[in-house]
Amino acid sequence: MMISKRNNSNGVEILTLENDCLKTEIVPALGGKILSVFNKLLNKEFLWCNENLQLSTHRPGDDFDSSFYGGIDELIPNDIEETIDSILYPDHGELWTTPLNYELGENKIYLFGNLRYSGLQYRKDVYLDENDPVIYLEYKIRNESGSIRNFSWKFHAALAIKEGDKIVSDALNISVINTVYSRFKTLEEFKWPVVENCNVSLIPPSNKTMDFFCLYNIRHPEMHLESPDTNSIFSFYYDKKVFPYQSYFASYGGFFNHYTLILEPCTSMPLNVPEAIKLEQCSVLGPNEEINTIVSIYAGEKQDGNKEPGKISEKPELVILKSQ
Repeated sequence: MMISKRNNSNGVEILTLENDCLKTEIVPALGGKILSVFNKLLNKEFLWCNENLQLSTHRPGDDFDSSFYGGIDELIPNDIEETIDSILYPDHGELWTTPLNYELGENKIYLFGNLRYSGLQYRKDVYLDENDPVIYLEYKIRNESGSIRNFSWKFHAALAIKEGDKIVSDALNISVINTVYSRFKTLEEFKWPVVENCNVSLIPPSNKTMDFFCLYNIRHPEMHLESPDTNSIFSFYYDKKVFPYQSYFASYGGFFNHYTLILEPCTSMPLNVPEAIKLEQCSVLGPNEEINTIVSIYAGEKQDGNKEPGKISEKPELVILKSQ
């Protein structure tokens, strides 16, 4: 296991964590963004990056879409710019513009910092599996604001895709989140994965379209992208009590000409957090309460059904603690 660090030409520091089969890069100054997930055995980079941009830091209030570099971000405490608990939060939340502190352990990277608007304290410990191409992300999110915080927390994993790749979920239902960003102009509920007689789990060629869906009634807490041409798979495994919903945004050339799929295990439904509050479908932490949970990412060769590296069913489940 090796940990190293470097700066890019813009002076942005990049941390690298690697072993014999996997190499991942993390950017503390961008909220702990995961910049790269590269499988050495397959010689495959799983993440998509915007080749038209150079990696740089951002300020709160910056526009996310025009700054979208790719990789894996986390959106917290919101997605769209909106007011929650009388606080106006910026586009795509606070974390992506928050520089995090970090410490390097023998085999781990510890990232931590405070979110200025929400008063949430964020910590993420990152480490690799010793035998399989698996990244473990161990979280503690604590409410230090002194008030109740309602929020959304979602992953935003931009993946490299090819025609014929397949999104895999065992969700029962699917609906369009926003028709402006969709090739389908209906908000009707459908049975996953067929929408208007189209199997939306299959990645089409670049055709200037977009998809933006919410998936719900999830039976197992996992979400995947399969790539048949390389017999590889990118998988999220997580605690269903933390992330009961899934969403994904896909640009098949229709969004800034990007060709990428964004997998988004998420805590809230719908996208608008005030609406999710009314439905009791978002994350809630009282003063001094915290969420402790683990997410794993498998990025490697597709395994048979008897082996699922990275699955965290035996790992600790959601714990919400309150200080005495």
